[in-house]
Amino acid sequence: MARAVTNQRKATNTLFAWAIGLLIFFPILWTILTSFKTEAQAINDPPIFFFFDWTLENYAAVMERSDYAKFLWNSIIIAVGSTILGVIIAVPAAWSMAFVPSKRTKDILLWMLSTKMLPAVGVLYPIYLIFIQLGILDSRIGLVVVLMLINLPIIVWMLYTYFKEIPVDILEAARMDGASLRDEIVHVLTPMAIPGIASTVLLNIILAWNEAFWTLNLTAAKAAPLTAFIASYSSPEGLFFAKLSAASTMAIAPILIMGWFSQKQLVRGLTFGAVK
Repeated sequence: MARAVTNQRKATNTLFAWAIGLLIFFPILWTILTSFKTEAQAINDPPIFFFFDWTLENYAAVMERSDYAKFLWNSIIIAVGSTILGVIIAVPAAWSMAFVPSKRTKDILLWMLSTKMLPAVGVLYPIYLIFIQLGILDSRIGLVVVLMLINLPIIVWMLYTYFKEIPVDILEAARMDGASLRDEIVHVLTPMAIPGIASTVLLNIILAWNEAFWTLNLTAAKAAPLTAFIASYSSPEGLFFAKLSAASTMAIAPILIMGWFSQKQLVRGLTFGAVK
């Protein structure tokens, strides 16, 4: 009897999980389906689901109108560059907070996290003026720095959490063997925290890839990533839903594929240290 109840509970939980997953995935599925419709079918009322005349004309129109490869390359450089720079800065910061804490360590961590609550529009104007003065407006390096600073609190917090799970005795043993501070971080700490660092890198690449506010306000043409590529299909003449969906599908496809193939590593990193 107890076994039957347990199996029923597992089946219920599985069905519930699938329902939540499908609910979350539905907007993406709808966008992909709409990208294969004509403009008339895209705005049809009631909506048309699977039974419509599938077409690739929207993708052809998008490729003809825009240089997709340029936007894609900008997104890759900005997302990967900001993440690598953030990790380089965050690793020693998280190490010091995890293994050489002070009385104010928790206050500093909370303060760093509180900066994520600041409305971005509140600091847009001064940052815009600074970028003009430095000559980095509409440049990849400018966006790399901005997105690194935006996501740095998350990177530090995640790495701090992972580092706290590493036994301090291992680092003390390395010091007794004559390891310098650099050797301790590079050759001892970093290899042990690889799952956590990998999940941090993956998550922050996703965050940087999807960032729209700063990329739309600090770029024009040269450094515009895929978020600007999508926004270009909203015009004063109206929204072209089918072409907009095609552009959106092309923009999210690389990050979806990366997330799909790296999901095991991401889950492994997020659960790093959960069971001792």
